[in-house]
Amino acid sequence: MPQQKPRLVNLDLDLVRAFVAVAEASSFTRAGVRLGRTQSTISLQIKRLEEQLDAELFSRDPRKVVLTGQGEALLAQARRLLRLNDEIVGEMFEHSLEGEVRFGAPEDFATTHLPGILGDYARAYPHVSLSVTCDLTLNLMEKMSQGELDLALIKREPIGANVGQPVWREHLVWVGAGDDVLPRDAAVPLVVAPAPCVYRKRAMAALDQAGRPWRVAYTSPSLAGQHAALRAGLGVTVLPSEMAPDDLFIFGADHGFPPLADAEIALVRASRSLPVPADRLANFILGSLDSRRSRHD
Repeated sequence: MPQQKPRLVNLDLDLVRAFVAVAEASSFTRAGVRLGRTQSTISLQIKRLEEQLDAELFSRDPRKVVLTGQGEALLAQARRLLRLNDEIVGEMFEHSLEGEVRFGAPEDFATTHLPGILGDYARAYPHVSLSVTCDLTLNLMEKMSQGELDLALIKREPIGANVGQPVWREHLVWVGAGDDVLPRDAAVPLVVAPAPCVYRKRAMAALDQAGRPWRVAYTSPSLAGQHAALRAGLGVTVLPSEMAPDDLFIFGADHGFPPLADAEIALVRASRSLPVPADRLANFILGSLDSRRSRHD
C-alpha cells in the first residue's frame, strides 16, 4: 500500500498573530483588546489554527489560559514567522507605516542585546520615529504608567506573566577587580545601583543568607560609573555573566561568595492598545530574543 503524503498546510498569519497575542496575554479578552477584536473572534481564530495544525495549543480553565506543550513548541516559531512577515511587508510597503514608537530599556541590556534589533527595525520601517530611553526599571515603569512609553524592557524577579512578558533569563555572577579588593575579616564593599534594583537586592539578600557582612561602598545609576568603580578596586557587584567585562574578575564559592539565582527581563506594553509601529517593534524584540535564547541554550 503506497505511503500517504503528509498534508500541506498554509498557515494563516492572522491566526498566528492571534495565537501569539493570546500566549503573551494569557487571556483571550486581553488579546482581543490588543488586536482590536472581540473575545469571541479571537477564540474562533485559535480554534481554526488548532484545526489547521491538528493540535491543542492552549489548556483553558475559568481563571487563565495556559500554553500546552505543543503551544510552547509553536510560540518561538510563530514569533519568527511574524517577524519575517513584518520585515517583508516593511521593505515592500515602507511608506505605508509611519508614526512614533517610545521604547525604554535598562542601559546594560540595551547596549548588549538591542543595537542589532533596533537597527533591523529602523531599516525595515525608515519612516517610523524610534525614541529610546535607557533608565532604571523603576523609572521606566513610572514613565509607562504616565503614558510616556509604549514599550519597555524591565528587570524583575521571575514571577510569571503578571507583569510583562518574560523574554530573557540572566545568569548572575559576582564581579570585581580581584582578590585584593576584598578586606580580610570585614564587610564586603558593594558597588550597586540605587534602590530598588534587582541586582542590588540579590547581592544583599545572598550575602545576608550566607551570613557574610556587607556595606555599600559606591552607588551609581550608570553602568559605566559602576564599571569605573569596580576597576578602581572600590568593591564588588552582581552582573549578568555575559555582561561582565573581560578585564574584571569573577568571584565564586572559593572566595566565599554564595551562588545567585537567575534574574529575568520582561517586555511590558502600555495598557492601552498599541499603535501598529509599536506592535511591530514588540514582534521584532520577541522574535530576535527567542532566536538568541535558543542559540544560548
